[in-house]
Amino acid sequence: MSDISPEAPWPPRSAADFPRLSGLPAYVFAQVNAEKAERIAAGEDVIDLGMGNPDLGTPGHIVDEMVAHAADPRHHRYSASRGIHGLREAMAEHYAERYGVTLDPETQVVVTIGAKEGIAHLMLALLENGDTVIVPSPAYPIHYYSVVFAGGHVHSIPLVGDEDGYVVGDALLSAVEAACASTWPRPKALVLSFPNNPTTLSATPELLERAVELCRRERLLLIHDFAYADFSFGDSEPPSLLQVPGAMDVGVEFFSMSKSYCMAGWRVGFCVGNTAMVQALTKIKSYLDYGIFQPIQIAAAHALRSPQECVGETREVYRRRAEALVGALHAAGWAVPEPRATMFVWAPIPGEYVHMGSMEFARHLLREAGVVVSPGVGFGREGEGHVRFALIEPEDRLREAGQRIAKALMRKAA
Repeated sequence: MSDISPEAPWPPRSAADFPRLSGLPAYVFAQVNAEKAERIAAGEDVIDLGMGNPDLGTPGHIVDEMVAHAADPRHHRYSASRGIHGLREAMAEHYAERYGVTLDPETQVVVTIGAKEGIAHLMLALLENGDTVIVPSPAYPIHYYSVVFAGGHVHSIPLVGDEDGYVVGDALLSAVEAACASTWPRPKALVLSFPNNPTTLSATPELLERAVELCRRERLLLIHDFAYADFSFGDSEPPSLLQVPGAMDVGVEFFSMSKSYCMAGWRVGFCVGNTAMVQALTKIKSYLDYGIFQPIQIAAAHALRSPQECVGETREVYRRRAEALVGALHAAGWAVPEPRATMFVWAPIPGEYVHMGSMEFARHLLREAGVVVSPGVGFGREGEGHVRFALIEPEDRLREAGQRIAKALMRKAA
């Protein structure tokens, strides 16, 4: 007997006719992207600061390492879904040297095809239908969508920052405790990400320590997205979750080569930490992929083991870009906070435009200034009232974007 509901359209007419996809929220960036494409096709000069797609080239020594192995036919065969041993070993060495954390490359490190793939498949491995995951909002969309894909439910809690650009830990952890007390069945996992995309908020070591303690007490799995590990503009570097004593009892951390090493298109990430969670992801990946092209993995291991000056140089580029854009927006009369981390500027919508909402305000900037930004609502309900600028253009173009926006705001005021 067929298990297709008699009410279901047959044959299917769109992706929305498939139940798992129909449960996904609307892709709120689609409308802005469509208008952007139309204007570019019409020959307009659009400054696209929407998607966080790094424009800086991968450092030459990393590219050279990949090229040196790409022609070898031995590397043209299937690789290992969990990543080659040399790359997993290089990641373990990186954590030992950088954070003083000991990882077993055989059991506590798995290579992922970027952090997004890893997070999505980890949720698929960990969750059963109906499980609840606590996700602070605003958040990088995969933190929500991965839960939905796996048949789970998202319990959203607000992410609040202080004037210094740090998340307010008391508010965050109190909200987690309240969610555990009021939700049935009890939540299974908590997702954190610091430095945070889109808000640029950072975390203190003390906050991560308290989060680990809370997760142990409430029997929560802890997943930390550490994609911007190298992107702090302050005096102290962002703490790793795994530096917290006992963190590996309850959690894992995702690290990505995309931003730190300008390797976004290479798709290399890692899940490290709790053995059972890493092995769950390793097992599910063994059914789903054959790993990344081996010369890319060899080059990634080379990047991790080479002198790290290129990482500092990349961070400095983004710091100067943030300074250029924020300065231009301040000159326009838009009081935008300076980011203390990441490659983004998270901007509250000017008061006279708040009534528009972030989607319509983003469309307004595209129409009136030729500047693309991401509407804050695309990062969750608490993102409403903000837009996100990605620092993916040179300083002069960012200043030009600020000047264009200034003219658009002045026309409104007039």
